[in-house]
Amino acid sequence: MVPPTLPAELKVALDARLQGFSRTDAAWRSQKISTTYRAGGGSGTIKSEADALAYALARMPATYAAVAASLSALAEIAPDFAPETLLDVGAGPGTASWAAAEAFPSLQDFTLLDANATLSRLALELARDSTRLADCRYLPGDAATNLAEVAQADLVVASYIVGELSEGDQRKLAETMWAKARHALVVIEPGTPAGYDRILALRAQLIAQGAFVAAPCPHEKPCPLIAPDWCHFNQRLPRSQAHRQIKGAEVPFEDERFIYVALTRTPPAIRAARVLAPPEVGKVEVTAKLCTGDGVDLAKVPRRDKAAYASARRWRWGEAVIAES
Repeated sequence: MVPPTLPAELKVALDARLQGFSRTDAAWRSQKISTTYRAGGGSGTIKSEADALAYALARMPATYAAVAASLSALAEIAPDFAPETLLDVGAGPGTASWAAAEAFPSLQDFTLLDANATLSRLALELARDSTRLADCRYLPGDAATNLAEVAQADLVVASYIVGELSEGDQRKLAETMWAKARHALVVIEPGTPAGYDRILALRAQLIAQGAFVAAPCPHEKPCPLIAPDWCHFNQRLPRSQAHRQIKGAEVPFEDERFIYVALTRTPPAIRAARVLAPPEVGKVEVTAKLCTGDGVDLAKVPRRDKAAYASARRWRWGEAVIAES
């Protein structure tokens, strides 16, 4: 699994640009940007280098952690998948591309697409001295309209962009991204009921076009969860001192809630149940809520089955539970 912390090269590049950058000013800018996003807006408020840096400092760590977890899940279910080309849709400062480079050492060609010129400049600056991303291409333009112009890629990733679009544009984007995905498409959204609904809609739309679900679901059936329950996962990541300052936080870690779907052109090699919530570990048994091919199962693993109990004690929220043959 890809660690949830930013790669060393990215940390160095980001820290270099943060030298002398006012944390107070960054906190104010990031709060303004966050307010816009929560109101359903996009990256239009990120207009200056200072805005882009504030956004990167506040959001890159958590976005990276969520994307890394999602791509790790795909890699686990499709262990032979070795993409060489990546298309990062709505790339922003390039967060998903960095995560993909860590998840798939086979990647050689990185194409990033975003309408925000300020974020694209920052992405290219951060990647300039990278071992893997120095030669990445950043294409300007709105993903909803300009994606049709780019070439296919083995892997297409879209993180935290679908929610910025109208329902009609979401469907158009999903169709176009799938057309550009030679082998796999991974879409990540916030782990809210609204984010879950967007992922469900995209999932159903593309299954109807022949897509297979590699993760998190072990099937292509409708989601078995019943409202108000919804599928989402959590990734805990450490906060740097600068990250704590800009967030006005005391706690040295952050929990990022997210939902994702990984879709493939061919059936996945592995079908694994997915842990849908933190398991309850008791002295008598481990109880875990699992999504299986037959629906949601409240699995109870008794302590008397020592081997199974020891294994179940290690289960974590979001983990794939692969049956032993």
